[in-house]
Amino acid sequence: MSKKRKVEFLFFAILFVFSWWLMWKTFRINQLGNLEIATKVWSDFAATIPLIRSFSFGHNFPPQYPLFAGPPIRYHFIFFSAVGLLEKMGVKLDWALNSLSILSFFALLLAIYFLSKELFKKRSVSVLSCIFFLFNGSLSFLEFFRKNPISSHTLSDIVQNTSFPSFAPYDGSNLVSAFWSLNIYTNQRHLAFAYAFFLMFILIVYKALKKKGGLSLNKSLILGILAGFFPFLHLSVFVMIEISLFILFVISPNIRKGLFISALISLIIALPQIIYMGVSVTNTDFFRPFYLVSNPTFLSLIKYWFYNLGFAIILSPIGFLLAKRRQRKIFLPFLSFFLIGNLFRLSPEMAANHKFFNLFLIGANMFAAYSIYRLWKYKTVGKIIAIFYVFVMTFSGIIDIFPIKNDVYSEIKDGKNNEVEQFIVDNTPKDSVFVNASYIYDPASLAGRRVLLGWPYFSWSAGYDTDERFNLLKNILESSDLEYSCSLLKNAGVNYIEIQNPTPIEGIEINYNFFKEHFNKIFSSSENNIYIYDAKTSCVKFDDILPALKSGVSLQKRMTYQRSIHPRLNRSVLECCYKSI
Repeated sequence: MSKKRKVEFLFFAILFVFSWWLMWKTFRINQLGNLEIATKVWSDFAATIPLIRSFSFGHNFPPQYPLFAGPPIRYHFIFFSAVGLLEKMGVKLDWALNSLSILSFFALLLAIYFLSKELFKKRSVSVLSCIFFLFNGSLSFLEFFRKNPISSHTLSDIVQNTSFPSFAPYDGSNLVSAFWSLNIYTNQRHLAFAYAFFLMFILIVYKALKKKGGLSLNKSLILGILAGFFPFLHLSVFVMIEISLFILFVISPNIRKGLFISALISLIIALPQIIYMGVSVTNTDFFRPFYLVSNPTFLSLIKYWFYNLGFAIILSPIGFLLAKRRQRKIFLPFLSFFLIGNLFRLSPEMAANHKFFNLFLIGANMFAAYSIYRLWKYKTVGKIIAIFYVFVMTFSGIIDIFPIKNDVYSEIKDGKNNEVEQFIVDNTPKDSVFVNASYIYDPASLAGRRVLLGWPYFSWSAGYDTDERFNLLKNILESSDLEYSCSLLKNAGVNYIEIQNPTPIEGIEINYNFFKEHFNKIFSSSENNIYIYDAKTSCVKFDDILPALKSGVSLQKRMTYQRSIHPRLNRSVLECCYKSI
């Protein structure tokens, strides 16, 4: 093995170790069997774990969003179903999730390396492309030094830092957006795999561009089939694949036939998935140019993107101009993602377009790395400038590593340590639907059961009507009318009612006495005052009242009979039901 090849494999080993550290640092199961979740991923994992558990502990087929029971799922679930399958087979949750996350993130790094190597034929460009990806070159370090002025303590300020210098729009600023740090890949564990596939797709297409025969039929079919399953794997990346196929079709005559076949096959396979997921009911201003910037002007746009892209905004165009015509073709799909992300709001969640910007930046960084390679060739001055650019392109990313390294864990009781969760796992059908007691890490969700409404943000951003669902939840929990309550529960497909006293859900005042009087309690926890009622059996008993209406027996006799078999039903409830039908 040559020295260069040994160095290359050493670099790969470093990338793998870093991938391992990144994923295990943010999620694990401790010796007690409880979940330890880094605080910077804690909120997103409140959606991730219920989705995984719906496949491992529950029965989620046909797939529904476990935090919004009823409608078809509108979230890409394939990656998490694979994790769930591993857990179902006996693999611990942290090993199941982290192993697939590590392999996905490492695959993305390899895809960046080999695509940039194929484009520019220089290992140095490939290494720089990976480094620029890991340490994204925004100008958030300026915000860090605004908060922590340069002093003799600067190094310790960086090493001990626990928060990202800029985390717009969530920190209330309009500076550097939250989606530039590696935190995005620890939160969205499926994203790296989707990006890795996209880059390998681009790599195959680029190699075909250099051949007289173009893209072979076999490769066209394989690419089309794989891309076709992406709506369930990652819908946004599927959209970007189709956009890329269209752009490359227009500008690359020698591979048009192969690209057309890939596009046709992928759309045929993808269409049933898209139809199944349905259309978002959340109103979004689809065409909204530059919505990420407050009061957008030419200068404010330049300022925003200079803060967010750093010197890549200068180096990438230079690399593009220095590149060959065939290399430039590959950059055009990446550039289109940047333009689309700026012009169209593709999700109600403000920062959701980050998927387009992140993928754009991966491509832009390759050309930025190439421009630095060219600078390095210009004697001493060029080398000094190149070193300066590498520093400013990585410094913010280096600072951003330490909030991940220094993050603390939130411990979530799981399995046998969570008596409510364990009861649900052991005593309820896997496809049960719960009225949930809480939003975040609810025991029913941890048990893999579907709930009426988890944390509304998750379902809202996925395109569900959370306002209507919240009103339904409120009406069920505040009801004092058994007939009305049972009709709501039946229509919603609810099997069990899980309530907590006091309730952690704001805006709802639970009628505890109503449930205690009229519903069959099957579980109670003195530890956290959680009670579970069997909605189905309670309402089935109540339904026995209705056939008596046709019997011709007097109201008084009918009520006497029904009260004898349902002693918890009071006279007012019975009279209401008999007289209203």
